[in-house]
Amino acid sequence: MPEQCHRRSTCRLCGAEELSLVLELTPTPPANAFVEAAALDEVQTAFPLDVYFCETCTHVQLLDVVDPAVLFENYVYVSGTSPVFVRHFEDYAQAVIARFDGSVNAGLAIDIGSNDGTLLSFFQSHGMSVLGIDPARDIAAAATSKGIETLAEFFSSERADKLAHERGCAQIITANNVFAHADDLIDVVKGIRRLLSPDGAFIFEVSYLVDVIEKSLFDTIYHEHVAYHSVKPLAAFFEAHGLRLFHAERVDSHGGSLRGYVCHTDAPWPRDPSVDDLITLETDIKLDNADTLRTFSAQIDAIGADLSGRLRALKAEGKKIAAFGAPAKATTLMYHFGIGADIIDFIVDDSSLKQNLYSPGMHIPVLPSSALYEHNPDAVVILAWNFADPIMGNHAAYKEAGGTFIVPLPTVRQYG
Repeated sequence: MPEQCHRRSTCRLCGAEELSLVLELTPTPPANAFVEAAALDEVQTAFPLDVYFCETCTHVQLLDVVDPAVLFENYVYVSGTSPVFVRHFEDYAQAVIARFDGSVNAGLAIDIGSNDGTLLSFFQSHGMSVLGIDPARDIAAAATSKGIETLAEFFSSERADKLAHERGCAQIITANNVFAHADDLIDVVKGIRRLLSPDGAFIFEVSYLVDVIEKSLFDTIYHEHVAYHSVKPLAAFFEAHGLRLFHAERVDSHGGSLRGYVCHTDAPWPRDPSVDDLITLETDIKLDNADTLRTFSAQIDAIGADLSGRLRALKAEGKKIAAFGAPAKATTLMYHFGIGADIIDFIVDDSSLKQNLYSPGMHIPVLPSSALYEHNPDAVVILAWNFADPIMGNHAAYKEAGGTFIVPLPTVRQYG
């Protein structure tokens, strides 16, 4: 086992030891481990990316856990750089306020893994006090300087206990995607239970395993995401720890996500039909069967053969190929499909935190989007495929000048 990585032996939801390997992806470096030019000669460690199924509670997860300090303390993803996500978080905050009829407006909202504070800024605009918790030190400092107080640390039950004493309980606690990041979910849930007011709500968003399977979104599997959630095991998990999942809904973010609302067991929020409706859906598609996950591998291989075949044919013709977007999921896709610097000449990304760096492991240069027009590649693979429509809309001039866009997932599509 590489340094800075350990393997757990039990399910992180129920503690069971009967865990079945269902998917083996190509090992990769941490998905956001971009490097500077001075570090190009350094070999980056690739960690296992194997997916396991719990035969007891049906939870799907990684067992190889990379040190969170390696993954998150120098994070380069910032929510506010994406207009799509800014709108998503604005709608998200509005939906939460509306669900509770404005009764939370005077309360405290805490966001675990708050990043640059985009979501909290919208709760703040509704009159709530806000507090962010995020271990990415530079991003946390920048959020605080913009008026969203952010603690640069990891969330834990110990920290929650101190916050409850110092600031009182929170009416709203959110955790978006980061609820899939934590290895010790039991401790996280203990902290949430301690910090949540008696009539408050914990709301989380995570990539939904139903969408991952149905849409072949395998690239959402990377080391930051140690848990791949579905409603059935989550509902049982919360119940075992004094909380209750009372509403669940599917949302469009990240190609398909699950938004769940959780409260104390005796809180005044009844469980509505949405929870059981999604459990029924999961049962109908046999998400509680390890073989369903094993067949997923064949879907992935077919897409990989299609995409790499098209790209290699273009390269054989002497074409220049670029990529658009350097999200974490791009690392998984490029490694598993063997699409490296021999195929991709450069990557463009709108985040200034990634520009002029080099991609994890493969060390492909990341440039501003203006490079599309400076270097005029013949084809552009949109690695940030969940933003394909706005990307193609914003760069229609590239296509009109004869360029081709290729979208790899959920199926390979070519425009131009």
